[in-house]
Amino acid sequence: MNIFEMAKIPLEEAIGLSKLVPGAAAVIEQPERTLEVSLPVKMDDGTVRVFTGYRSQHSTVLGPAKGGIRYHQNVTMDEIKTLAFWMTCKCAVAGLPYGGAKGGIIVNPAELSEGELERLTRTYVDKIAFIIGERKDIPAPDVNTNAKIMGWMMDEFSKIAGQYEPAFITGKPICLGGSLGRNAATGYGVKVAAAEALKRKNISLAGSTCAVQGFGNVGSWSAKLLYDLGVKIVAVSDSRSAIFCAEGLNPYEVENHKEMNGTVAGFAGSQAIGSEEILELDVTILVPAALELQITKDNAAKIRARVIVEGANGPTTPEADKILDGNGVLVVPDILANGGGVTVSYFEWVQNLNRHFWTEAEVVSKQESMMVNAFRQVYDTSVKFGSDMRVAAYIVALNRLAEAMKYRGMF
Repeated sequence: MNIFEMAKIPLEEAIGLSKLVPGAAAVIEQPERTLEVSLPVKMDDGTVRVFTGYRSQHSTVLGPAKGGIRYHQNVTMDEIKTLAFWMTCKCAVAGLPYGGAKGGIIVNPAELSEGELERLTRTYVDKIAFIIGERKDIPAPDVNTNAKIMGWMMDEFSKIAGQYEPAFITGKPICLGGSLGRNAATGYGVKVAAAEALKRKNISLAGSTCAVQGFGNVGSWSAKLLYDLGVKIVAVSDSRSAIFCAEGLNPYEVENHKEMNGTVAGFAGSQAIGSEEILELDVTILVPAALELQITKDNAAKIRARVIVEGANGPTTPEADKILDGNGVLVVPDILANGGGVTVSYFEWVQNLNRHFWTEAEVVSKQESMMVNAFRQVYDTSVKFGSDMRVAAYIVALNRLAEAMKYRGMF
């Protein structure tokens, strides 16, 4: 089973429970468009290397497509199609006027110089420019891409358009029209989802414990913001190592340590643990914020967390979902829990279109209101249908998509 087929399993369950019109189901199950492009790049030594890039637009039923661009050596079209599908659902759950998209380049960016990375980035924009734009498809950062790379993309697209185009892309530097609050946005959404989930479990945030798998942007901000609410962060991991401290870690200090040493390993007062062991710790909250397919049928029964809040996309397989649900673990799914990033990306887009910018306090207030409302709708739907939160989130998304399709005359 590939990742795209895996993603359809809870979708099919949601289609059955919600009695979705067959025509709407058929439309949702396939991407509207997928594009593969060849990217020749002149390297610093004068040779030419050809990379492969992708862009998948899953849906534009609710509005222009929206989704990040990742640079990774293991990028595949199946992965990009699945992530685009999840973005469609994520935007629908959040109530945003967007469809879903995703892009990627097969590359290990650590192997490129900054000049080579910039040339690759601009070549990618050149090749996909005809299908993207502020009213068509709005890219954003993802794995191994950042505000600097978004700035290059905005500049290249502006050259092609012959005018300044800040609303074409989000996650930009503030000086190029980026939004305040964007760096912390996904982690802030994880914090909101965790707080709402603990309320439903009648568990106090203060004194709760948390383990965070993946100490990148999402994981580090999730840890810091939960720590600020009184949650004890007992373990964190990165791609190279994992650390544990029963008395609790200060994630701000761990972040400083990682910036200086390139890894969380060796942080003062911590002990090293196995990278898989972090998922099985006896904690209140587990935040998987690394990559896909981390919680499977092989380790789900060993998980002792009361609540799982998915900071990453697709960290839990359908088989694992059933085991966790049977064990009473409340899983807040990715398409709800990590929706903070796209929510603030939407705010950035709106600000760019209007050339009017909000304070960080305004951004945070609007984000929290939208995410609390989305959580409430998904949780109430799970109670109504007797389903887990993932299936309930798909039901919420499907109903919004189907309503839009109906009034657009698609069935």
